[in-house]
This record gives sequence, C-alpha cells and structure tokens, in this order.
Amino acid sequence: MADLEYSVRAHVATILLNRPHRKNAFTLDMVEQWADALLEAGRDPDVRVIVVTGAGGAFCSGVDLSDFKGDKRTPLGEKELLTKRVHRVALALEGIDKPVLAAVSGPAVGAGMDMALLCDVRFAGNSARFSEGYIKIGLVPGDGGCWLLPRAVGTSTALRLLWTGDFVGAEDALRIGLVDEVHDDEKLLDAVYAYAERLAGRPPVAIQMIKRAVRQGARTDLPTALDLISSHMAVVTATEDSQEAYAAFQEKREGHFTGR
Repeated sequence: MADLEYSVRAHVATILLNRPHRKNAFTLDMVEQWADALLEAGRDPDVRVIVVTGAGGAFCSGVDLSDFKGDKRTPLGEKELLTKRVHRVALALEGIDKPVLAAVSGPAVGAGMDMALLCDVRFAGNSARFSEGYIKIGLVPGDGGCWLLPRAVGTSTALRLLWTGDFVGAEDALRIGLVDEVHDDEKLLDAVYAYAERLAGRPPVAIQMIKRAVRQGARTDLPTALDLISSHMAVVTATEDSQEAYAAFQEKREGHFTGR
C-alpha cells in the first residue's frame, strides 16, 4: 500500500495521504511523491480540479518526526532540508492555476495545517481539528504558516494560534474563516466532489485565469491588476470554450467544454 495515492476521475485528480497508522504524517519520500503528484496534475490537460485528503479519519499530522530521529544537521543543512525538499509541495501548489480543494477530517497539525491552508478552498468534517503546533516543540512554522494563516483569519487571530498551538475545532474554524464549509464526516467527500465536479464543468481556462487574477491582485495595486485582467480577458475571449459558454447561456443549456 502506497503512502500517497494519486488518481484521476471525471477531470478531478485526488491526492490521498495514506499513512493512517501515523495520522498521515509525512516522510521526506512522501513529500517528493506529493510534489510530483501536484506537478503531474498541473500539467495534465485532463485534470481540471485537484482534491487533497487523508485516509483513516485524519488529514495530516505534519512531519513524521521519527523520520528525522538522530539527524544532526548544520543550520545550512536545516535550511536546505526545507527549501530543497519540504517546500517543494508548497511551491508546487503556489504554481498551480487549477482549483485545489482540501477535504479535512480529524487532525491537521503543523505542516499538515499549512498544507490545508495552501489549498484554495477548505472543507472540514465535523471531526476536523487544526493546530499550528510548532511552538509546542520549540519551532517556528516551517511550511508557510506565518504567511498563510494571517491571510485566512487576520493577524491577531493568527498570532494567537501560532503562539499557543491551540487546537481549533471545525465549527470554530468556520467562524474565524479558516475553513469554508463544515459537513458531517460521512458526507464530507460527497460535498467536496460535488463542488469539484461543478467546477470541472465550467470553462477550464476561465477558471484558471480567475485564480491567477485573484492571486496576482492580492500582491499588486488596482491599476496593475486591471492591466493584467485586460490581458487575461483577451486570452479567454479567444478560446472555443468562451464561445461555447456564451452560446449555452443564450440557448439555456449546459455548456460542454474542452479546455481550448
């Protein structure tokens, strides 16, 4: 049984973290598989949406510390472990224009919580529990938590969670904006895949350009964002899918899109 499973069905790729005996804590080998799966999904024209989830009632409990037991690294070695290996997942996610959905049940801790934050939309089961637990072992968030969390929940709430490592349950996570929807655990994946299939039925180029524009807009001023969107609009309107979407709207029917 593989520690990470990758599959594609009906234009939706699924990355399943599959170490339930360790609450899907990841090893360095698993990080490599995870990043490679993301890159494959990003390249594959048949994939329009990506779902990340965990097996066995857990999302991801972060780095498997037993995988690092006994390691003695220099400060430079510690930095390169993150920048050249662990950060591959974060950077792969940052480079993907396709929607990425997190389906979180059980614990999402430390780097596991950061991986959920890197996804575009987060769905939680009612058993979901989130913690930036680095402080409990005397560390700083190593996978983007200090950048990601304030953008999701605001600076003061982020600092409180980062400083304490306290757990946040599903309903509180919804209240503070950490997740977007909460469902009963047994209905979680049905809700996620229903949403994924809905997105997969939209014009893929327009979906990806919207995500790109939102990310670019968060880092630029309005005139720059408007200039960028004018270029995106010129590309999108030239696609076959844009013409099909307009025709389907006029004819009051479902559109059929090819990604061209």
